[in-house]
Amino acid sequence: MKTYFLLLLIACQTYVAFGQDWNKTPYETKSLANDAIKEVFVKTSGGSITVSGASGQAPRVEVYVHGNNNQDLTREEIKKRLDEDYILQVSVGDHEVHAEAKRKRENGFNWDWRKQLSISFKIYVPKQVSTHLSTSGGSIHLDNLSGDENFGTSGGSLHIDALTGIIKGETSGGSIEVSNSGDNINLETSGGSIHANNCKGKIRLETSGGSLHLEDLKGSINANTSGGSVSANNIEGELITGTSGGSVNLTQLSCSLEASTSGGSMHVELLHVGKYVKLDDSGGHIDLRLPSKQGLNLDLSANRINKPDLSNFSGEWEKDHVHGSVNGGGVPVHVDASGHLELSFN
Repeated sequence: MKTYFLLLLIACQTYVAFGQDWNKTPYETKSLANDAIKEVFVKTSGGSITVSGASGQAPRVEVYVHGNNNQDLTREEIKKRLDEDYILQVSVGDHEVHAEAKRKRENGFNWDWRKQLSISFKIYVPKQVSTHLSTSGGSIHLDNLSGDENFGTSGGSLHIDALTGIIKGETSGGSIEVSNSGDNINLETSGGSIHANNCKGKIRLETSGGSLHLEDLKGSINANTSGGSVSANNIEGELITGTSGGSVNLTQLSCSLEASTSGGSMHVELLHVGKYVKLDDSGGHIDLRLPSKQGLNLDLSANRINKPDLSNFSGEWEKDHVHGSVNGGGVPVHVDASGHLELSFN
């Protein structure tokens, strides 16, 4: 992804908070009222990008410009710096809008960083729009769109709400928030946490530098982190999750489940078991609660396993391993824990 962004040759490289851009009057506004926009292409650096398909807004492109370290520049000063050092283009054609900001000089020689600008875009379009967005210095916000969305930043966070279609985004320097979205979600960060809420479909979430927070998800979910904890509540379908650096806390699950950790304990509460349960904890103990009225095949291994009061169990129950069935057998439940396994039934 770094190579990809370097090839963009975009303008400035100092990130300034997203909120500061949108609180100012746009430097330039271009109406899209007469164009049936189907695709949006945006490239910038040092600035943020927002694309919204929310109803009630006039279709348009807004350009926001401010100076280095949020300098308070006059319109004349901004125009002078743009004319001297930047290429700023907004064009429309063939049902596409293209917005780009980049420096005229491709290298940093003789570049006065005190004169650099942060150039951000906010675009209002119809709901049925696909996007191709990239910035190396700011956040990306998308909402109320239905199409193929492809976006990336190496210096900011991702905020996604009410998208449907194919959603693919990545950041190497920020967190991710996704809500009320589907049907094919693929999001990745190497520098922050991920919050996912009220989403459905095929969902892949990956972070190497933060925690995972999953709430009200339905579908095929694959969510992993190598640097934080995992928490999930009210999940339906299938959940595959793991961490090498924290604890796992999963509640109100009605799904097939595979979960692992090598750096903490695990708490798992299943209201209904799907096709399988597989838990692996090499760094702590496991607290597992299973449905009492469902047929299960138990294959459990731990340093010590408690024995709850079960009249419907048949098989072998030892202090460190269990092989047997509950309610005549059914869904396979495999657990491997390095510490204590606290087993209970609801």
